[in-house]
Amino acid sequence: MPAKRRRGLLIVFEGIDGSGKTTQARSLVRRLRRRGRKAVFFREPTRGKWGRAIKRMAVRADSLTPNEELDLFVKDRRENVEKNLGPALAAGKTVVLDRYYLFDHRLPGAKGIDPGRIRRLNESFAVPPDLVIFLDVDASAGLGRIGGRKTRDELFEREDYLVRVARIFRGLEGPRFVHIDGRGDKRAIGKAVWAEVEPLL
Repeated sequence: MPAKRRRGLLIVFEGIDGSGKTTQARSLVRRLRRRGRKAVFFREPTRGKWGRAIKRMAVRADSLTPNEELDLFVKDRRENVEKNLGPALAAGKTVVLDRYYLFDHRLPGAKGIDPGRIRRLNESFAVPPDLVIFLDVDASAGLGRIGGRKTRDELFEREDYLVRVARIFRGLEGPRFVHIDGRGDKRAIGKAVWAEVEPLL
């Protein structure tokens, strides 16, 4: 009888806009592949039906109520878990994910919905991550990095809003949560990320 295939790893990057999480997530995937690991990259919101709806709404500030935002993100995440994360992990791959359900804390969570409620709702179906890496930068620094973007998400990319979001992120703790200073050199940050990931492999 063949041995049961080992479940893969789920590594999540979180942080405010401009924190460098996408850069570091993609860099980690490349490094894992060089080491012979089967690694895949996904991001949320996805490019699926619900993810596209989120993107459309994001260009207009206050276009959704907090509960409507949460509903869209949960629908998008369910689809992502079913179509992408679940199958990849079942195949023993290392999944590197740019944002996950802790990302929801920065949306309605920053607008008054209880973060505990958001977390419980998502954890009722979401695959638990093996490691969550928070890249911490100040809101002003994050916005400075993304200032050259052709399009802006008016729903999310406001300094007063990101200040509240960063505060929520900094308060999240646990054995799977790691906070890394995202203000330094990309290579130095990458080394700090690898130091947290390598023991899990």
